[in-house]
Amino acid sequence: MKNMLLTVCLLAGFAVHAQEEHPYVKEKDPLVLQKLEEWQDWKFGLMMHWGTYSQWGIVESWSLCPEDEGWTHRKPEGIPYCEYVQKYEALANTFNPVKFDPARWAAAARKAGMRYMVFTTKHHDGFNMFDTKQSAYRITAPNVPFSKDPRADVTKEVFNAFRHEGIHIGAYFSKPDWNVDSYWWPYFPPKDRNVNYEISKYPDRWKQFQQFTYNQIEELMTGYGKVDILWLDGGWVRPLDMHTKESLGWNKTPAQDQDINMPAITSMARKHQPGLIVVDRSVHGPYENYRTPEQQIPEKPLDYPWETCMTMAGSWSYVPNDRYKPVNRIIHNLVDIVAKGGNYLLNIGPGPDGAWHDEAYRKLDSIGQWMEINGDAIYGTRSVAPYKDGKVCFSQKKNGTIYAIYLLDEGEALPPVIRFSGITPAGGAKMELLGVNGKVSWKKAGEAVEVKLPASALKKNLKYAVAIKIK
Repeated sequence: MKNMLLTVCLLAGFAVHAQEEHPYVKEKDPLVLQKLEEWQDWKFGLMMHWGTYSQWGIVESWSLCPEDEGWTHRKPEGIPYCEYVQKYEALANTFNPVKFDPARWAAAARKAGMRYMVFTTKHHDGFNMFDTKQSAYRITAPNVPFSKDPRADVTKEVFNAFRHEGIHIGAYFSKPDWNVDSYWWPYFPPKDRNVNYEISKYPDRWKQFQQFTYNQIEELMTGYGKVDILWLDGGWVRPLDMHTKESLGWNKTPAQDQDINMPAITSMARKHQPGLIVVDRSVHGPYENYRTPEQQIPEKPLDYPWETCMTMAGSWSYVPNDRYKPVNRIIHNLVDIVAKGGNYLLNIGPGPDGAWHDEAYRKLDSIGQWMEINGDAIYGTRSVAPYKDGKVCFSQKKNGTIYAIYLLDEGEALPPVIRFSGITPAGGAKMELLGVNGKVSWKKAGEAVEVKLPASALKKNLKYAVAIKIK
């Protein structure tokens, strides 16, 4: 009875702890702090989800997960689960992305103004897009047709191509691995996204998984050149005492202590890559150097480093005839995020042949034309109160220069006068409209500021947004 009472008390204490929001833990390593400061200057990045699943045009990995959620449905429906898994894993036998052209991707990203990238080296399904020695389920395995191509180690090719364009490198890596038998042991069927055996009963198997993960990350940190960000996904893999109310909802079975040993992984990774930013996504603690709201933009500035990761189209992975967001919305998202002090990580999913949709290139080209004129209002800025007033967003350089960025609706003509409140320039302050020659005058109008734009600006077909520099 005493032991039962103690267990109940411990579980009750854990439940209370799990519902508390873990505060942001500031990094102490000076090299990492310096890199984080630089990262917050980059503002705009590219993400790519790519794997064998692109051949079916389905959601990445999740159809393997035996949970009844909207994003885990299997297509075609009605196939028994075990048969589906076999068919899914057999996709490796036909994966041959012969149109793979990372140099074109990197050039398009650079022209769009992207300063960093994050590439999926391995997603939850466990298929490795790099030449790992820890698993045969990889793109360089003999059974994969593309393994005969000299560019078979696509992670290396991607990293080198983007690095050549001056773009900083981020390695996405899934902590859970649904293909390795030290995480999903074939002896038991998987019940949900989590480890499918009792860790306390089989601790040696879990230690094997810890070592497997450590070894794979070390391969990425030692064999793929300079890496700036280690972007870890699969936040349900975490110590038991680090769970939150949200993460407990990811368990159909009782939560387990899925401690992957982040202290050892981080120490090793930074030994090889000094100053490495580590993002242990959603695990609020010392190894989450910045936070990553997914497919959403916070309502107000956050008091810690953050990045909105969002799809350019409707899906993270390749879907035939996917619908892409209008350029106007993408740029408005970027301005909104920057005004709130965040970074924007925009995802494009390559297709099964290794090519992007043509639409992705067109969007990036239009974004790049806008950034070429207005990038000064984006890069190297921080949030400044009140960050937004109606259709005007604000950003501030470290030297105190402020930008007022007016968001143009689709098809809206540039108004001759832009009005905003919340930012009051000092008397005699000079203003200019980025990309336009001509005098910009302004005056106070009660609590507001009225900015009169030059006639030359009204004759131009300016789109998306315009930035007023307040010196």
